[in-house]
Amino acid sequence: MKRRWLPDWVTSFKDRHGKTRYRFRRKGFRQHCFVHAPGTPEFMAEYQSCLDGIAAEPVRPGADRFTPGSFDDLISRWYVSGEFEKIRDRTKTVYRNDIERWRRKYGSAMVCDLRPKHVVAMMAERLPHKTSANNLRKRLGQLMQFAISIELATSNPVRAVKPYEIEGDGHHSWTDDEIAQYEARHPLGTQARLMFDLLLWTGQRRGDVRTLGPVHVKGNRLEFYQEKRKGKKALSIPIMAPLAESILATPTGKFTFLVTRSGTAYGRDSIGNLFAGWCAEAGLTNCSAHGLRKAAARRLAEAGCTNQEIKSWTGHDTDAEVSRYTKAASDKTLSDAAAVRLMANLAERLANNADKSLKTKG
Repeated sequence: MKRRWLPDWVTSFKDRHGKTRYRFRRKGFRQHCFVHAPGTPEFMAEYQSCLDGIAAEPVRPGADRFTPGSFDDLISRWYVSGEFEKIRDRTKTVYRNDIERWRRKYGSAMVCDLRPKHVVAMMAERLPHKTSANNLRKRLGQLMQFAISIELATSNPVRAVKPYEIEGDGHHSWTDDEIAQYEARHPLGTQARLMFDLLLWTGQRRGDVRTLGPVHVKGNRLEFYQEKRKGKKALSIPIMAPLAESILATPTGKFTFLVTRSGTAYGRDSIGNLFAGWCAEAGLTNCSAHGLRKAAARRLAEAGCTNQEIKSWTGHDTDAEVSRYTKAASDKTLSDAAAVRLMANLAERLANNADKSLKTKG
């Protein structure tokens, strides 16, 4: 019998002993019988847990095929969770591909049985591809944290396992000579040059650069949202003179600067392949679009910009991320900048001491 004073989807019923009980019944969710009495703080916490899909789990297609407490069970729950829903669609696809590859072999294993030694062995199966092994470790770590939140686990054994050290710094950061070499091969007025200038003078990923256009120009700035960031991160970057010159010299689209022959925006993968071809034409087969993002961060660091200033440009969240991108900054340039600041500070201190001495004598 439904009572008006009960919250939505909560009804009362008599159990086999004649006692009044309360349950949560909502379409698309499993039924949940309340432990606490309506009107108490404990009941409201339990009710909120039902609304959040924890106490009353969403009905998952095919869920009955999985053994409760198995990784198959955990993964199917994660896919319909609010946590997974927050992830960007493209990233969801990457995560699913990685997880499903692992799941085919280990999906039936029980979550509570996972130990650090198992994680080590699973990562070793992906060698010599260390990046792939490290990505697996990240996915398993996410799964186990989710398992803790829904009480399928009490600890995260993945944390006890260290990732493999990766030789090198990932994408090669363009040198100034390589930048000049590309500019010599692709003159102003070409799409090859415009994409290059957009990458270099904004420090953005190719996925963001391909969507930039006249609609993002606000005065002398580019204002846009980075697509890779959770919740979309807003950036406002000044349009530097070389970039403005490149944009004005090149035919552009109504909504995006970079357009195909038919006037439409490029796809994410197609524009990456196109830029790789332009790099090859310039004899720069070791260079990439993401390497220009690193070069942009390096040049900001060499100009004496602080990490906070660099983050406002690239959109990075932490100093550690910036450090990875500015690692290629020239030690000579940075030490020269430090020397200038040191001498300026010494001169200021000497001047202050001289003033104090004159005042004392006076």
